[in-house]
Amino acid sequence: MNPTIKLGTVAGVRVGVHWSVLGILLVLVFALGFARWPLLVPGYSTWVYLLAAVVAAVLFLVSLLAHELSHAVVARRNGIEVEDITLWLLGGVAKLRSEARTPGAELRIAGAGPLASLLTAALFGLIAWLLVAVDATTLLVATAGYLALINVVLAAFNLVPAAPLDGGRVLRAALWAWRGDRTRAAVWSARAGRVFGFALILLGTWRLLFAGVGDGLWWILIGLFITSMASAEERQARLGAMLADVAVADVMTRDPDTTDGDMSVRRFLDEVALSRKHSAFPLLDARGGVEGLVTLNRLRSVPAQQRDATPLRQAACPPDQIPTATPEEPLIDLLRRMEGCTDGRALVFEDDRLVGIVSPTDISRVVTLRGTDAGWSQGGSDLTSPQPPGRRI
Repeated sequence: MNPTIKLGTVAGVRVGVHWSVLGILLVLVFALGFARWPLLVPGYSTWVYLLAAVVAAVLFLVSLLAHELSHAVVARRNGIEVEDITLWLLGGVAKLRSEARTPGAELRIAGAGPLASLLTAALFGLIAWLLVAVDATTLLVATAGYLALINVVLAAFNLVPAAPLDGGRVLRAALWAWRGDRTRAAVWSARAGRVFGFALILLGTWRLLFAGVGDGLWWILIGLFITSMASAEERQARLGAMLADVAVADVMTRDPDTTDGDMSVRRFLDEVALSRKHSAFPLLDARGGVEGLVTLNRLRSVPAQQRDATPLRQAACPPDQIPTATPEEPLIDLLRRMEGCTDGRALVFEDDRLVGIVSPTDISRVVTLRGTDAGWSQGGSDLTSPQPPGRRI
């Protein structure tokens, strides 16, 4: 889930929104502005109801951001780097670069989100009480009260003991601490998530078909999401156990072929690509620094009539979007970042010097040698893998 719009940095963490977040805004605005508040708090004009609904929807997104930021801040305090936070249709996700190393860290990171939601609910509850005390309009009190209630619901829903919800993380931490087996704890948490997801799908179907309630579609959508992410998390856990002792240095291709970013796409394809066995090439500047990464997939997307005038640098994946690693880093941590414009490649650096590249072929080889596909597949030069759910609501 990559951000469509980048909002900036909060508490040292990049924050963005996906275009689907408009779904939350529209649902809340129409549900509150046209259905709920005109019945519960009559006497205002349509435009006042809509304005109050928009304010409530925006503040709810701020509440979601506070929930995800709490995960990110606690994760960083426990030595886990956080790439970014993205708000989207079903809430938010904080993308962590690695997993917690101890059950205690897992518990702290998981519990931070619901705790933040409860504190946010208490804040809006206090605001509602103050508004009543100063005899503010009923609609203002209702808006603050709604935000307090929805944050309580958010905290309670996230505490359901089923992955990928925060409660599933808490369950995983408890099972991990009890049995001492991280993989088994993750598998059982993921299976609980699948059961919960199926239950939501059945509930939504019943509400839609037999109770005639339109929000059944919403429950079905959430159930499908939870079921899908729980299944991916189980595959990720099994893969992590299989590759637990594998470092990046064990699979990377050392001293990768590099090329000059000033060369045209046409010349590179005609004179260089066919004579080399690789399909991805880092671009080096005059000082030996990496200024991009080109893959044959990206070069094929350049229109034929533009290849003579297009330098490789212009067609390359920029440096800030290339996953990087160190040789001693666990491979399983790198796998979580091998996505985006590099077609599943990552560059390996040691003392700021390029020493290797990791490709889908390298990953497929080690997975095959370990005797299972573990949910991985290789299509052409692209890498398809179950992505970790991160911290979601």
